[in-house]
Amino acid sequence: MAVTLRLYRTGKKGYATYKIVAVNRRYKSNGKYIESVGTYNPHAEEDDVKIKKERLDYWLTRGAIVSEGLRKLLKKG
Repeated sequence: MAVTLRLYRTGKKGYATYKIVAVNRRYKSNGKYIESVGTYNPHAEEDDVKIKKERLDYWLTRGAIVSEGLRKLLKKG
């Protein structure tokens, strides 16, 4: 199974928050996901990123691919 780590949009219109999730690459972007690895709130004073480091490392060692948006977020933080 090919796994991707990506941002999953939640929240209401005009005030988006995101979950960082591990998802099967074939699923649609707002579909079912395997595991929530963290959260991201771009509306906080400083971008609020909370990541379960051990679970992120677990998926990366299993060969998960990081999406472009999440890659930029991880570099920034």
